[in-house]
Amino acid sequence: MKLRALLAAGALLLAIPSAQASEKLLIGSTSASSSQYGYFVALAKIINDQLKGVEASVVETGATLDNIRRMDRNQIDFGLVTTNVAQHAISGTQEFKGRPTDLKLLWVYSPAPQNVVVRKDSGIDTLEKLNGQRFNPGLKGSATEATAESVLKTLGIKPDYIRGSTTDVVNMVKDNRVNGYVKSGAGKKLDSSSLDIATMTPINVISLTDEQAAKLEKEMPDISVVKVPANPDQDIPAYSTWSFGLAVGASPNLDEETAYRIVDAVMADKTIQAAALASMKGENLAELTTTYGTIPLHPGAARWFKEHGIELPEKLQPSK
Repeated sequence: MKLRALLAAGALLLAIPSAQASEKLLIGSTSASSSQYGYFVALAKIINDQLKGVEASVVETGATLDNIRRMDRNQIDFGLVTTNVAQHAISGTQEFKGRPTDLKLLWVYSPAPQNVVVRKDSGIDTLEKLNGQRFNPGLKGSATEATAESVLKTLGIKPDYIRGSTTDVVNMVKDNRVNGYVKSGAGKKLDSSSLDIATMTPINVISLTDEQAAKLEKEMPDISVVKVPANPDQDIPAYSTWSFGLAVGASPNLDEETAYRIVDAVMADKTIQAAALASMKGENLAELTTTYGTIPLHPGAARWFKEHGIELPEKLQPSK
């Protein structure tokens, strides 16, 4: 309790506490310099404005891994997670090897498709043609890099990996020193670094084949396979790729009724979240959750989905 009190004292309070507030919640976010931090500030505002008797505060943290560990120690109630790391946590793999965590999902708020961007003049139009080619799997140490290497290994593809910062790799692609790279999209669009390359260098975005998609869905439960619509501005047809999502995970100790009320308020909001994170404009959170979610929903969240007639895939069904 002492540790929880210290965290609460240092948290960012987003509303004047009501005399009637009987439940105080701590939300784990990320670095205050991140755009994602603003999303959780907006989330706390929704809770404080809409949920009578509940007071939410945001805690600056080290993001996904830190948040999951804090939830496991009951230091925060819910917060930012990525869907791939969340799956590792409940299965006791990779970062959580031998130490599974009872984490629950509330909702997914933003997709992160992993785009395989290559120079059009490279002649590379399938993932198989990356074999032996100079290729960057993503920013060193990032989730993109680790996931891309796992995906390509699962598919039996062995590029000649070239490491570097995003700035370095973009320049190498432009100079034809590297054939391409993997980069998280900005929602369902190419990110700014890919658009920078495309300004002067025609590009392709490589799609998974149906067989490759099926193999990944079977052997890599920590990711999702998604279809990205065509982008006429860059002359890019629709394609399939692997993805994870940015999500809100919760401790199983979060009260079911409170979780239900939070999800209900968030799903009803049409302005506050989009104002905090531009990529959320026009997104359907329920659809994002059923598409990108990788772990069981919190019972309170599952009740909201059931009441709204939304069918849940088996992996999202709440644990019994």
